[in-house]
Amino acid sequence: MFQATGAASPPPAHEAKNSSGGSTVQRSKSFSLKAQVKETCSACQKTVYPMERLVADKLIFHNSCFCCKHCHTKLSLGSYAALHGEFYCKPHFQQLFKSKGNYDEGFGRRQHKELWVHKEVESGTKSA
Repeated sequence: MFQATGAASPPPAHEAKNSSGGSTVQRSKSFSLKAQVKETCSACQKTVYPMERLVADKLIFHNSCFCCKHCHTKLSLGSYAALHGEFYCKPHFQQLFKSKGNYDEGFGRRQHKELWVHKEVESGTKSA
C-alpha cells in the first residue's frame, strides 16, 4: 500500500526472516530472558543455586549451611529435628529434651506453664 521513502530499515529484533527471504516470522513470547528470582539461604543470606538447594520446614538452605544449632554437624532431610525455627541433629534434640524434661527449658526458653501462672495471678487480682 504505502511505501516509505528513503533507506530500508532493518526488521525489529524480535522478528527474523525465514529462508525464502520474503516474509517475517515472529518468535514465541513464552520464552523470556528475564532474570529469575534469586533465592537466599536462611543461614548465610547468600544466593542459593538450584544444585545446592535444600528446603526444610519451608526454609531454603545450602547443603553445607544446614547444620545442627548445638554441635554444627551437617544435617540431612532424614536426620534433623526442628523446634521454634531452629534445627538440631536427632541425638542432640533428644539430649536437650532429656536435660530438663520439656521442650522449653531444655532449649533455652521459659516454660510454657509459667505463662499460665501469670495469667491466673492477673485474673485472680482483678476479680478480688
